[in-house]
Amino acid sequence: MTFSILARDRETGAIGGAAATGSLCVGGWVLRGNLSAGMSASQGASPSTIWGEDVLEVMQGTDAATAVARITQADSGRACRQLAALDLDGGTGAFTGDRNTPEMGSHVFDDGIASGNMLTGLDVLDAMTGTFRSASGTLGTRLIAALRAAETAGGDSRGLLSAALLVLHPDCAPLTLRVDHHPDDPIGALADLHGRATTGDYACWARKVPVLTAPERGFD
Repeated sequence: MTFSILARDRETGAIGGAAATGSLCVGGWVLRGNLSAGMSASQGASPSTIWGEDVLEVMQGTDAATAVARITQADSGRACRQLAALDLDGGTGAFTGDRNTPEMGSHVFDDGIASGNMLTGLDVLDAMTGTFRSASGTLGTRLIAALRAAETAGGDSRGLLSAALLVLHPDCAPLTLRVDHHPDDPIGALADLHGRATTGDYACWARKVPVLTAPERGFD
């Protein structure tokens, strides 16, 4: 029902994820992040938000692959779920239950992982990762470009209704953007929202709020 991508920017230290689906509210269901652990994308026929949060907690003491294995083995409903995780070292872990709808799977690349289910074909994952690796700009810009490439390659076999982006950096306020319902072009609406959130007055204000490396920051 969903395709997602998690990635780390080695140059800036940012981590992030993006997702799109043919259903509602993909951001609230799928994407989770923690600057002390990494990123997760929990999706599938019966997605577990518990998985997405628990795997981040486990990753604070171990790598992504080990954390994913530990979280997914304990759940008797795992056949209906899919989970991907990215740790702060760029390591990845993935699980896809066999009761999800084909095509389904994950594609690991340097400092990232793309996953999906109910796809028109696994080439959707190739398009997503290839575009992310060749795109320029900020991490958020590259993640949105990867979503668009996945859609162009076929994407979710039902079409799309929602899209989301989450980018974290210790020096910046969290960038968490969600288009929960857009029947025409949720990725385009996400790109527009990203542009508005990273420029102008809103971006100036966001640079003055408390962040991990400056928790007492305020207005001068």
